[in-house]
Amino acid sequence: MTTAQMQLGLSERTTLAIGDALAGRGERGLLSRARSALLFAGPAVIASIAYVDPGNFATNLQAGAKYGYSLLWVVVAANVIAMLFQGLSAKLGIVTNRNLAEISRAHFPLPVVYAMWGLSEVAAMATDLAEFLGGALGLSLLLHVPLIVGMGLTGIVTYAILAAERRGFRPLELIVGALIGTVALAYVVELMLVDVDWSAAVHGALVPQLQGPGALSVAVGILGATVMPHAIYLHSGLTQNRAPASNDTARRKLLRFSNREVVVALSIAGLVNVAMVIMASGAFHAGHADIAEIETAYRSLTPLLGAGAAAVFLVSLLASGISSSVVGTMAGQMVMQGFVGVRTPVGVRRLLTMVPAFVVVALGVNATDALLYSQVALSFALPVPMIALVIVTSRRDIMGAFVNSRRVTIAAVAATIVILALNVVLVAQSMGLMR
Repeated sequence: MTTAQMQLGLSERTTLAIGDALAGRGERGLLSRARSALLFAGPAVIASIAYVDPGNFATNLQAGAKYGYSLLWVVVAANVIAMLFQGLSAKLGIVTNRNLAEISRAHFPLPVVYAMWGLSEVAAMATDLAEFLGGALGLSLLLHVPLIVGMGLTGIVTYAILAAERRGFRPLELIVGALIGTVALAYVVELMLVDVDWSAAVHGALVPQLQGPGALSVAVGILGATVMPHAIYLHSGLTQNRAPASNDTARRKLLRFSNREVVVALSIAGLVNVAMVIMASGAFHAGHADIAEIETAYRSLTPLLGAGAAAVFLVSLLASGISSSVVGTMAGQMVMQGFVGVRTPVGVRRLLTMVPAFVVVALGVNATDALLYSQVALSFALPVPMIALVIVTSRRDIMGAFVNSRRVTIAAVAATIVILALNVVLVAQSMGLMR
């Protein structure tokens, strides 16, 4: 590295190194290839935090405590669907240098664009409600302070992390990566502390089953907490200008790295979700199946598994809430700018998205209930970006040589139909129209 390169910021040095890797310059060998892979890692890591946010804590806790290992297959299926759509979103940004919101504004009728924007804003508020409350709840329990104080502290911490984006994309990627690594490590520790029936866990992960009518509602909740609208929008924005690709050869190389990153990052997120269900099952299913709240789970872990397990649980919740709140704010800002061309200062956006959480707490709504209700709101918005993404990535005039293959289109359409049908079931059950 030259002296001039050393004087550049971390993001600029990363961009230069990516350009060298795409051009085939640099050292050869296994170490060099590993270093190149790390250069391209970042967008999927940031997007993956949406798949281990506090909404997942709430649904996975309920699934494991009430139904044991039997709903693990839902977690696995949701993660596979997530990989498909995050891969398509990343491809859209790499190929077009525009994000999904921008592409939608350019190619869909104006009434459709405004409807998509409105639903996306509702989804952003519901998402941030879950993420912000999760971080605040973790701080409240960890520091033994009122929830409202935890919310204020969470707002300060997330704003400080968002300020790192002023130095470019790389510092924020590393911070979020460290936080999701903390969540993953926490659940490795939790699995070491709880007794696990691994044969039953493998059976639950591979064999679809619904043990009772209530299981369907929980299963749909898992899907709603896993496949997230804002993550679909965000991923295309994270890849649209990150790496210099001036021709199709470079784009193909970028796509190979991107697809590998999606598989690795979302596999880790999926394993964390699996671990959440397994921990809840091992700790609560046998004698405490009625546990459905995060606060109750935390307080029950100390007598069941020890103070260490409870502390690790809180640290993971805190890391999840803070990192996902950061990512949610980024996504909301990107959606607004893409659909209507308005960019708000990150501090203003952070304040606006905090308001619903403060209102919920002021009204006395239970925090875990609020997390679960937010997933119902997301069910209305989720099919919109999924359908839009399938449409635009299947159009040759937009994607050129990178248009979806027939097989990919069929898989994406089928997944969208499944999600849409299950979300209708969730909404109907929430409204008391079916049991």
